[in-house]
Amino acid sequence: MKSFERRRLPDPRNLMVTKGIFIIDSARISIDNCFFTHFTTQGILVESGHETFISSSFLGQHVTIGGDKGERNFTRTAIDLASNDNAITDVAIFSAAYGIVLRGRANILTGVHCYNKATFWGGVGIVVKLPGLSFTRIDNCYMDWTGIVIEDPVQVHVTNAFFLGDANIVIKSIKGKISGLNIVDNMFAGSGSLNPIVKLDGEFTDIDQVVIDRNNVYQMALKSTVGKLMVTGNGTKWVSDFSSILLFPNRINHLQYSFFSQGQQPVFPTLAVTNVKNNVVTVESNKAANGVVSVLVDQYNMVGELSSLN
Repeated sequence: MKSFERRRLPDPRNLMVTKGIFIIDSARISIDNCFFTHFTTQGILVESGHETFISSSFLGQHVTIGGDKGERNFTRTAIDLASNDNAITDVAIFSAAYGIVLRGRANILTGVHCYNKATFWGGVGIVVKLPGLSFTRIDNCYMDWTGIVIEDPVQVHVTNAFFLGDANIVIKSIKGKISGLNIVDNMFAGSGSLNPIVKLDGEFTDIDQVVIDRNNVYQMALKSTVGKLMVTGNGTKWVSDFSSILLFPNRINHLQYSFFSQGQQPVFPTLAVTNVKNNVVTVESNKAANGVVSVLVDQYNMVGELSSLN
């Protein structure tokens, strides 16, 4: 009878593999209910092909439940999609420098929870690359102390997300183009530092069809492409300063204003907009009046539409 030598299995915490799954030029692949950890490059890497569905899975460079003392040293990428038409659904990423990197078109993310590496340690939850060819939808995700970076977004939709711990959205300029960007109906909660919920990184010169609106904030600075202000005064000039609200500097494409006369004896002055500069709107009247001027502005424009206001 042959005898077998008893050997001790290695501690799984000391095992490091290059990556969990590497998919090349494939179609209709499903990765469901999996747990990836201890990867040294990517947890999941998809190159070329289309229709890889990743769902109900957990990924992390190191095993942690959050707030890890080595978080600042996380260096890897959990999911890297260099392909088109993929879906990531109900996935949690608990440790990695980059949670999800999208390098292909027409991908959708739903129900993703990223707490991989905090923004102030240099981490990013979701990176949308492929500048100018994004076509990406990010819906109902939880960005837990780590944010989203989008490079030259073209047809990108971010909605119904919750950003915690000063996590925000950074729009990064590669060639200075933004077209068809929607950031709407999200919630942002910060620590009181008044970090802007959306931030521009670099200069953009080609901008159209951008809507950033209906987001709510707690202890962060609201940024939008729509602004509404009411100015009360008794005189001949009312100044509405939107510079702290509007995302793009010195850019107002449309405006409307109205005048509400106050006091016992209503006055009917002639009013006009006399200046629109640096996101500040000035309304003046031909005679003194006691009233409220309400101003509505936006930074939206269609392709090829030019504004004469700036």
